[in-house]
Amino acid sequence: MPEYCVTGGTGFIAAYLIKSLLEKGYTVRTTVRDPENVEKVAYLWELNGAKERLKVLKADLLVEGSFDEGIEGVDGVFHTASPVLVPYDENVKANLIDPCIKGTLNVLTSCKKARSCRRVVLTSSCSAIRYRDDAQQISPLNESHWSDTEYCKRYNLWYAYAKTIAEKEAWKFAEESGIDLVVVSPSFVVGPLLAPQPTSTLQMILAIVKGLIKEHPNTTVGFVHIDDVVAAHILAMEESKASGRLVCSSSVAHWSEIIEMLRNKYPAYNYINRCSNTKGDDNPHSMDSNKIIQLGLPPLKSLDQMFEDCIRSFQEKGFL
Repeated sequence: MPEYCVTGGTGFIAAYLIKSLLEKGYTVRTTVRDPENVEKVAYLWELNGAKERLKVLKADLLVEGSFDEGIEGVDGVFHTASPVLVPYDENVKANLIDPCIKGTLNVLTSCKKARSCRRVVLTSSCSAIRYRDDAQQISPLNESHWSDTEYCKRYNLWYAYAKTIAEKEAWKFAEESGIDLVVVSPSFVVGPLLAPQPTSTLQMILAIVKGLIKEHPNTTVGFVHIDDVVAAHILAMEESKASGRLVCSSSVAHWSEIIEMLRNKYPAYNYINRCSNTKGDDNPHSMDSNKIIQLGLPPLKSLDQMFEDCIRSFQEKGFL
């Protein structure tokens, strides 16, 4: 059975990916910044098969060579680790841009050293595709489109800026090094909690539903179920015909439409009605996931299904 490395093991996508790989009987190594942090890592050890087939190793995106141990000898690497921008973070370069770009290159450098590694699957984002002045005109957006970094700078879209540059650097490095790279580009990932505490994207949904922030984002974005994202990553690794970029996105909606949908279904909560007046992130567009569906990914789950799974899990775990 193959052995895989998943970077950033406590992230939303990474943890579900580890769960799925262990269920398939694979051996998994994962890297985290602090394996000694029992509170953050403990739930990974409770996954089926973890005690027999999971190794948790220390690695830091900004430390060169720190991924060597996690990657040496594995059959493939899923590089999912990437910081997500915390709103109002003044030190965006140190906390987001550098770890995203340098971290990707550090992981790929370790992959280049490890002769056993036959494929790298990089988690990019639809954020590296959809930010451009003509997004509406050229929709549906697909793998051939890239975000415009000048557009990202103009509207302070630093996560998109970092993901776009990191992915372009990854393609350049892979080409020069002969690495078989496949990129999965999910949109906003929604689904049930696996970790004891909601990770950043789920925290945002919880804050919107509970009315914990003053306004909801003025954002039109694609949404996708975590199950579909995990299945897309495994397909990208194991399907020999998989290549290039793979968009993984279900329906596109504005946050106000999501709130309306949730309010109709779960009227008891204190939803935020006020929309932010920030610009640049509200362009109507659509995303084309045909390439990965043709590779064999089952039809993507609906908005209704992904948010129902998410809200039900908040209720079961006592967050709502």
